Amino acid sequence: MFPEISSVARIIEVENMIEPVKVKPDNSMEWECLERDHRVYSFLARGLTTSLRKDCISEAFGASSTDHYPEESIHNTLEPSDMVEDRASYWSSVGESDPAVPEMLLYELISKLCIISEIHIQPFQAKAVRFRMGCPRSLTEIGSDSSDESDAVHESADNLFEWTYTSPEFPMAQENRLQKFKLPEPVLCIGGILQIELLGRAQREEIDGLYYICISHVQAVGRPLSLGFDVDIHDPMGRCTLKYYPGAA
Repeated sequence: MFPEISSVARIIEVENMIEPVKVKPDNSMEWECLERDHRVYSFLARGLTTSLRKDCISEAFGASSTDHYPEESIHNTLEPSDMVEDRASYWSSVGESDPAVPEMLLYELISKLCIISEIHIQPFQAKAVRFRMGCPRSLTEIGSDSSDESDAVHESADNLFEWTYTSPEFPMAQENRLQKFKLPEPVLCIGGILQIELLGRAQREEIDGLYYICISHVQAVGRPLSLGFDVDIHDPMGRCTLKYYPGAA
């Protein structure tokens, strides 16, 4: 169904607090655990097949660079309007003399368990894009209110996050319009982190001769799982405990 589910190390039905046990002579306990797992996976499958679609981004963590903060912050990419307080709303990277230098944008999704099927991006100009999804490597919160937005993204993103999915590279049209990138298959993001890799620069400013990447809108289209599910990440490899709350489903 979704290969990402293979990272689930165990299941807890919170209302009953039944946890998996090692195989014992007591077959009744083993059977009880199997019944519980089957019941939880059945509810999970039902949640995975719902047709609800919405923007699943909750907030922006940061960008690998920002030209003018906060006027050109990554937070502008979540604004629904093209204009905010009589000025254009967008994120801009710093300028680079090498057009091959990439940029990265980091977002938190609205749930630790989201199914993402499409990413929508409106660039001014960019050559290609790739997406990664995963979870934090530790329970330490990654702040999003620092004046240096690059702290969580620039050189340390691979150390801070475990990426369980990496998309193919998608070419981008050199047009200032909302472009929709449909993933080959819907992806179950366990951990609630989305990284957007912008590969290649096409926009060169005459004033300084440097190449920039600018993005005005970003959306992650999909659906969160029902309130009945949550997940706890165990280790940097992304192994986790799936929690099911029957009363909240």
